Amino acid sequence: MRKKIMALILSLVMIVSCAACTIGGEAEGGAAAGGDVKVAVFWYTFSDAYLSTVRSALDADLEAAGIEYQDFDSNNNQGTQLEQVQTAVTNGFNVLVVNLVTSGSADAANQIIAAAGDVPVIFFNRAIEGDGEEGTVLNSNDNIAFIGTDAPEAGHMQGQMIGDFLVENFEATDLNGDGQISYAMFMGDASNVEAIYRTQYGVEDANAVLTAAGYPELVYFNPNNTDRYQLDPNGAWSSAAGNEFMGTNLAEYSEANGNMIELVIANNDDMAIGAISALQAAGYNLGDGNCTKIPVFGVDATQVAQDAIAADTMTGTVKQDAEGMASAICAAVEAIANGSSVADAAASVASSADIYSMADGFTNKIFVAYAPYTG
Repeated sequence: MRKKIMALILSLVMIVSCAACTIGGEAEGGAAAGGDVKVAVFWYTFSDAYLSTVRSALDADLEAAGIEYQDFDSNNNQGTQLEQVQTAVTNGFNVLVVNLVTSGSADAANQIIAAAGDVPVIFFNRAIEGDGEEGTVLNSNDNIAFIGTDAPEAGHMQGQMIGDFLVENFEATDLNGDGQISYAMFMGDASNVEAIYRTQYGVEDANAVLTAAGYPELVYFNPNNTDRYQLDPNGAWSSAAGNEFMGTNLAEYSEANGNMIELVIANNDDMAIGAISALQAAGYNLGDGNCTKIPVFGVDATQVAQDAIAADTMTGTVKQDAEGMASAICAAVEAIANGSSVADAAASVASSADIYSMADGFTNKIFVAYAPYTG
């Protein structure tokens, strides 16, 4: 009897092992659980630091799910991206994941959708509708979804963080003792809704905190710049732009001249890190406790920014959850591969974790929550 029981157990182990081998073989071959699916993922550029983190996480998630995929670098060119989409559809890719080059452009999004035909499209990260055009694309097509962030949220969080910091450190930050804080603002892309709201609320919300505590509002460092920001001319949100702006600013605005920039606000961590490099070249923010530290705030919580905060060369940032965004995209792709409609896939993702929510008035627009990060 004992031998029979052992034989039965060994048989069951072999059956389970074979099943596991079959599943593993499908993963290695790139077949999704619900059938054959080929995913084309289009990135507005490979050079964006935050999106590089998303790409690494998404690649790993898709591989773990056994889903065949290919990444495409659109090199910050909308025409290139459209051609890539057309070629991918011709080559049999049957799910498209698109990080739109021209953020906030309904025209660009609709061109992608038209090129996709019956192929499901998951847009992510960069808005596909302009401010005031919400729903004109997403609510007119059942075969698309958007996974991104609530654009004003990062600006509100950054502004609150800056205001709270200044209330606690006003006198130390006011280097020339004139009773006000002089700031620089670095904007990534004038047409990007995230950049627009970060530029607006990063200052407005900081001012609200300051005035509520009895302090004056922030003052832009250059009174001749009525925009009150410096714009990356290439729309690339780059560290090179942040470095160039700050280096140029420091040639004219300094402690010696009594007009030093006392606060740096950047739309993303790349520009913040570039600004810090320029500050360090001028003897600031060295993290050694022996020099003046100009508070610098960004958005994204990239690893480089986290390291800078840990080294005391940067003050704070807002976490844009790269892994959370990648997981949401992968989960949506898996659901579609298993036969779900795009709307049902979006609904399942939105309800799967606290960091996700469905945007009001939509059944296919998922927000990934931001979070403040100060180390």
